[in-house]
Amino acid sequence: MPPDTSIDLLQGTLDLLILKTLSWGPTHGYGVARWIQQITGDVLRIEEGSLYPALHRLDKRGWIDSEWGLSENNRRAKYYRLTTRGRQQLRTETSTWGVFVDAVSKVLTSTEQPSWSNR
Repeated sequence: MPPDTSIDLLQGTLDLLILKTLSWGPTHGYGVARWIQQITGDVLRIEEGSLYPALHRLDKRGWIDSEWGLSENNRRAKYYRLTTRGRQQLRTETSTWGVFVDAVSKVLTSTEQPSWSNR
């Protein structure tokens, strides 16, 4: 896979995870990262260096909005919420992701040898 494609795939995956997280309601960046980490049993950890550029990217595309508010600790925090366009994008991306996962699963679980390996 060319480097650009793998970067797009990773960004696309992170974008999808963020959109899904925000589908539950508005939260701050730390809340997004914490939920993804919790729901995946600590398998996926989203670092600030990836999270905040992704949030800015999604905001620029109109998929999320943000506003300042107070966190649970009474600290100022930027809260992100899904827009109508973001909900539509989440539906589209979820469908595409399902097709991708199914295709990769077929390759990884196949017991059928390629025709060229029977020589």
